[in-house]
Amino acid sequence: MRRLPLQGRTLALVAVIVPLLALFIYVALRSGPLAPVSVTLASVETRPVTPALFGIGTVQTRYTYRIGPTFAGRVKRLDVHVGDRVKAGQVLGEMDPVDLDQRIRAQGAALKRAEAALREAAARQNFARSQARRYEQLFAVRTISEELATTKHQELQIADAALSGAREELLRARSDGEALVAQRNNLRLVAPVDGLVAVRDVDPGTTIVAGQPVVEVIAPESLWINTRFDQISASGLAAGLPARVVLRSRNGQALTGRVLRVEPMADAVTEETLAKVAFDSRPEPLPPIGELAEVTVALPALPAAPVIPNAAVRREAGQVGVWKIVDGDARFTPVKLGAGDLDGHVQVLEGVRDGEQVVVYSEKALTAGSRIHVVDDIPGVPR
Repeated sequence: MRRLPLQGRTLALVAVIVPLLALFIYVALRSGPLAPVSVTLASVETRPVTPALFGIGTVQTRYTYRIGPTFAGRVKRLDVHVGDRVKAGQVLGEMDPVDLDQRIRAQGAALKRAEAALREAAARQNFARSQARRYEQLFAVRTISEELATTKHQELQIADAALSGAREELLRARSDGEALVAQRNNLRLVAPVDGLVAVRDVDPGTTIVAGQPVVEVIAPESLWINTRFDQISASGLAAGLPARVVLRSRNGQALTGRVLRVEPMADAVTEETLAKVAFDSRPEPLPPIGELAEVTVALPALPAAPVIPNAAVRREAGQVGVWKIVDGDARFTPVKLGAGDLDGHVQVLEGVRDGEQVVVYSEKALTAGSRIHVVDDIPGVPR
């Protein structure tokens, strides 16, 4: 077999290596580490933004009435159960009076005795007064001695004092009787308002201490949402702002409400601002107390300004900015951000202008020398 000259073998080897090297370079530049980074772009738009705040809260009631006795005793009867509607003034139950009824009857007898003593003291006073007047007249004509007239006058003073004491005793007996009656009436557990029985803590026969609640009544009209907002985004939160409430048990059903007040005390541990959000109209059926709710508070609309997707904002070397497309290349530009909305848009106060394009998503982190390839979407990221 005839051997190729050395030069011919070299040319053949070069003819093979050059295409392979070109193919390697092509692959490296298109799909290897030197390949351009796939990015999706968005145009800067000038339009108004309606910011909003999102928070999580729980259903609570503004007014809760814990009804119980003012002294220790045993529950005699209880006529209501959890979920019952009650009216103002309705008797919900009663405590065992023990010996109060007997003490009231005894005090009634003492009151009658005091009234009789008062009548007797009044009669003695009238008699002493007439005697004193009669003896004064006799002393005037020197029929009796001055000592006897003075004695009768002293007896009148004693009768006056006895009458005054009888009146005070009658007043004391009447007050003691009224106190016992009030104490007896206080044994009845009465609903202070129209409401709903939310808790029944004890059953008849249970001995409780003074101040311990037997039942709890809530006012359904006073339901509100105790809502927590992140302090970082809570700027602008104020009473009177409209709100949208979605209860956890009512999938997707939105209820309208309004911020009733912003609490003056924040939660320093969770770094949250607290607010009370009231319903515009009472939800039916009533949600359970303690149910979670999602609250969205709409803030006043802001004037038109350049707006970009919030996903386009990046932090590079401690600066907040965006990757802006300049002459086909990505260039990091610091920006000053304004308010944003819950749809994922944020205002840019400085750094970009209307119509410019910014990178929203990139296949990997961009650098100053990165080559880019614009695509409609990147697998694995939202469009």
